[in-house]
Amino acid sequence: MIMSKKNNPLPASSAGLLRFFEDETEGVKIKPEIVLVASMGLVVTSIIINLVFPAPASTSSAAAGLFLSLLSG
Repeated sequence: MIMSKKNNPLPASSAGLLRFFEDETEGVKIKPEIVLVASMGLVVTSIIINLVFPAPASTSSAAAGLFLSLLSG
């Protein structure tokens, strides 16, 4: 009697985790490189927007002062 791999119990070790990640799932498949480039692009875009359109000095300094006063107690 031949048993299939699905019926065999998996050992409680890293081999079981590797087997778990071998299974294909439905959904969008994106390469990790694309995720890294997109996240770095978002950070760079955010920095450029902050340099081109800075927050008014009174708003940011008042917010910083309020934050520091809350921290100091």
